[in-house]
Amino acid sequence: MTTSQTARVANIGAAEQRKRLVFGIVAFGAGAVIALLLILVHAPVIWRLPLFLLFFPATLGVFQSRDKT
Repeated sequence: MTTSQTARVANIGAAEQRKRLVFGIVAFGAGAVIALLLILVHAPVIWRLPLFLLFFPATLGVFQSRDKT
């Protein structure tokens, strides 16, 4: 078998994948709601920068769930 044919093996189970996916979706939803509220109240752009702290873990959760890592 060549290295291009190596199969990827998941190192987490289905329950942990689901947990990471749910966390990612919830964190993304919370970030989206907060971002929308900040836009609606015309908050300064600098106040939206901390949303990175929600969107980054949300992205990680979704990608880790998808890649089974």
